[in-house]
Amino acid sequence: MQIKTYIDRRTLSRAAARQAADALRRAIAARGAARIVAATGASQFEFLDTLTVAPGIDWPRVEMFHLDEYVGLPTDHPASFRKYLRERLIDKTGITRYHLLDAERDAEAVADRVGRALSAAEVDVAFVGIGENGHLAFNDPPADFETTRPYLVVTLDERCRRQQVGEGWFKSIAEVPPQAVSMSVRQILAAREIICIAPDARKADAVQACFGDGISPMAPASILQTHANTTVYLDVQSAALLSPAQRGDVIADETS
Repeated sequence: MQIKTYIDRRTLSRAAARQAADALRRAIAARGAARIVAATGASQFEFLDTLTVAPGIDWPRVEMFHLDEYVGLPTDHPASFRKYLRERLIDKTGITRYHLLDAERDAEAVADRVGRALSAAEVDVAFVGIGENGHLAFNDPPADFETTRPYLVVTLDERCRRQQVGEGWFKSIAEVPPQAVSMSVRQILAAREIICIAPDARKADAVQACFGDGISPMAPASILQTHANTTVYLDVQSAALLSPAQRGDVIADETS
């Protein structure tokens, strides 16, 4: 795992998008196709805005898998991650091969069906973030580091649900669904490459818990330390509680 710390969120997002675009172009050149896992949430806004206009990506050759989704939430709800991915990735690029998690009715059946498709071949690159409670996808603490199921139906903890309200996706915690379908930790780690984007001061505690110390299910994203081809993108605010040695030099240019 490598940590890169940038001067601000905009510069971080552009640098991460450049690495992601390079990974997609390499996979398509080597095998004629690329498989990706796409994250959602506020941390991914600028990253996806930049990635979707990157030159030289043959998007119809990209197959996309959904990282997580709320159980029981209709696709037209403002917080629906299916809606998010359609608007911010699929419609912008013309991706034709995608697997969205429609967990509005039978979440377990959807987890099994999309999981079988995901398991058919290796993922080239996974885009992920970190929750304020340190979660990876919707694997809240204590996370299951052992299961080999590609997707799980999980129960969201209170801090996770409060984060969704704080980001403006829901008006109150009572509106946040108590469960979600989430890609499992081991399935995320099975990707050839992982790009983790975690900006903003509100993520500083989680970043310190996950990357400033050891590995623990109580800090789920800490497991990324075991993946040799993971790059964690931070800004100075999210990296504020790491030691200088842990966060590295602050980069002011997204080409660095």
